[in-house]
Amino acid sequence: MRIDSHQHFWRYTPEEYGWIAPHQTVLQKDYLPGDLAPLLETAGIDGSVAVQARQTVGETAWLLKLAEENPIVKGVVGWIDLCSPDFRDQLEPFTEHPKFSGVRHILHDEADDRYMMREEFMRGVAALGQLDLTYDLLIRPQHLRIALDFVKHFPEQRFVVDHIAKPLIAQGKASPWDADIRKLAGFKNVYCKISGMVTEADPTRLTPDVFRPYLDTVFEAFSPKRLMIGSDWPVCLLAASYEDVIGIAADYLASLSRDEQADVWGRTAAKFYRLGA
Repeated sequence: MRIDSHQHFWRYTPEEYGWIAPHQTVLQKDYLPGDLAPLLETAGIDGSVAVQARQTVGETAWLLKLAEENPIVKGVVGWIDLCSPDFRDQLEPFTEHPKFSGVRHILHDEADDRYMMREEFMRGVAALGQLDLTYDLLIRPQHLRIALDFVKHFPEQRFVVDHIAKPLIAQGKASPWDADIRKLAGFKNVYCKISGMVTEADPTRLTPDVFRPYLDTVFEAFSPKRLMIGSDWPVCLLAASYEDVIGIAADYLASLSRDEQADVWGRTAAKFYRLGA
């Protein structure tokens, strides 16, 4: 399978999606599987992983219902309150669902950069590993050194870094992101998504050469066996079309062997998230 490992669905209301700014009008509408399906077909992609966009258990249930009704949705990364005393009760209804792949928390919006190191949060992550569920790390460059300390506590837990940890592409800045993400890649249970790059770049300069230094770094650090493609649709529409985002990845991957390309286009995501057909 060719897999888009990172995209979102929502029925838009300003109250529920307060993170969407007033000027981001392109995001202020519903985005559902019927909108994604033709984009996947045109790009030659077989399915996607739907990732949470709101921190509610109700959204997780809704995403799984969409997955049941739409075969293109191969997996769901939802949300539960990992810090809650009743997190196991929140998690329990989802654990037997064949398309429930893992959990994400919007760490980079927490006022405390060390939120992931809270005892109760770490307790919740430990429970995910016991259930063979993944965890998506949504972080920025300043969180990478904290993440190094965090992941060493969970040698068997499957982690994936979303959006290559959002380096400062628009500023053309790589350091210290590059050194820190290489260190994080030293943990073999940590994977990385080639996603979310266009919204970190200057929207007037979305040429392959802009992204190449960052892609070179993550390919050297993780290798194709631990990398996966993600569109971050529809958030990517703030800067580029779905076709353009996939095209940036395709341009870079063209120089790799067929086997390496197969890993990044889908084999890594299918293995990491335990995706079915």
